[in-house]
Amino acid sequence: MSRQADIERRLDHLGSRMREYANGTADTADDLLSRGRRAVSRFSRGDASKRIARRAEDLADEANYQYRRLRRHATRHPVATAAIVAGTVGALFLLFRALRSDED
Repeated sequence: MSRQADIERRLDHLGSRMREYANGTADTADDLLSRGRRAVSRFSRGDASKRIARRAEDLADEANYQYRRLRRHATRHPVATAAIVAGTVGALFLLFRALRSDED
């Protein structure tokens, strides 16, 4: 085979591969666009903002309840609270040591 024919064959093969990649990329882009449109349509309804507001309010109420509960527990049992905090900090240090690379 001549060198010219070999170059042309390789360029044809490269062109077909590029078309395949471009088609795959276009399909992926179309899929992402359609998923984005579905997500936007889900949140563009009127009840979506009400649901989000209710969930945010529920989350704030739960956080407030947990804070008050923890504060009441700490007031009633200060030694137990200090032990829990010390245990948590110790567990974090052990976790950091276990996950640290040996190169340090």
